[in-house]
Amino acid sequence: MFDLPLQTQPETQKTDLPPSFPTAFADQDLPFALTTACHTPGALMSGQAHPKVLERFATLAEAMQGAIVHAEDITPEDAPRILAILDREGRLVLAGATCDGGVAWCHPVLDAAEARAVVSEASQTRAQAMRAAEWHEHGLARRLRHHADLLDARLVDPLWRVFASRALQIAA
Repeated sequence: MFDLPLQTQPETQKTDLPPSFPTAFADQDLPFALTTACHTPGALMSGQAHPKVLERFATLAEAMQGAIVHAEDITPEDAPRILAILDREGRLVLAGATCDGGVAWCHPVLDAAEARAVVSEASQTRAQAMRAAEWHEHGLARRLRHHADLLDARLVDPLWRVFASRALQIAA
């Protein structure tokens, strides 16, 4: 009795969105995710902080445009944010900082040698930020950490480096 196939037609999901806008269920199939860092203190302290997915897109160009739209909603009083575009495997495709209603994209490193130099500089900058915090220079420490995050944003996955560089050239 239970092994007979169901002969009824599935109902289509009723949403008030136009057909061009994907539903939340379909979003999981889209390859590019626009993300921002998780700043929940508990998650940060436990080491369980994962990027917060803001939206998903079918193409890198759409994800870049989505980042700009998202940046337009950020008020100047908000702390600067870094938006990152990840592929479906969680690899960094492109990242940039929100700035005056737009996104200042970080140019990807070109090769492994440049990546090592960027990692070294980011590490040194974070060490400076820790010293600044110890000296109660909290504004300076915050700016140094943000600078280190911008350096890390250049560490695009090797699979995407050339593609992301070309996308930035086209966008310029």
